[in-house]
Amino acid sequence: MLNLREQQYLQEMAIPVWELVHPERLQGYQAPGFVLPSSCALLLVSENLPQGPDATLFIKVLSSMQLKPEQALHVTPPQLATLEKHSLTWIWFSGCEANVMLDGVNQLSSPPLQDIHGNTQNRRDLWQQICSYDAK
Repeated sequence: MLNLREQQYLQEMAIPVWELVHPERLQGYQAPGFVLPSSCALLLVSENLPQGPDATLFIKVLSSMQLKPEQALHVTPPQLATLEKHSLTWIWFSGCEANVMLDGVNQLSSPPLQDIHGNTQNRRDLWQQICSYDAK
């Protein structure tokens, strides 16, 4: 259920808000999962899509991993639960709990990107995680 502010915001944008009369009729419904394109090598799992300085930092990290921005995609933690098919090399949990393990996928965990800017220890920790997979 949306709060009043959210409802007003949607109304200002002329987006209709619907409320189910009988939500129990949807009981047991599961939204279909999604399949990542084969070009996706890294999946960033975070609450927010990187923008501005966070996007710049994200691209720098990708570059250090010899990846291009078009080889990475972003999902939110709830969206990750619906992932079906992938050919990932990396999954990066940024600012959220790493609650999914994918076989054969290198896993990174860090604070949110905005907390890595200017924080030498957070940058070092992320870099050490990346390098630990290169050593294997």
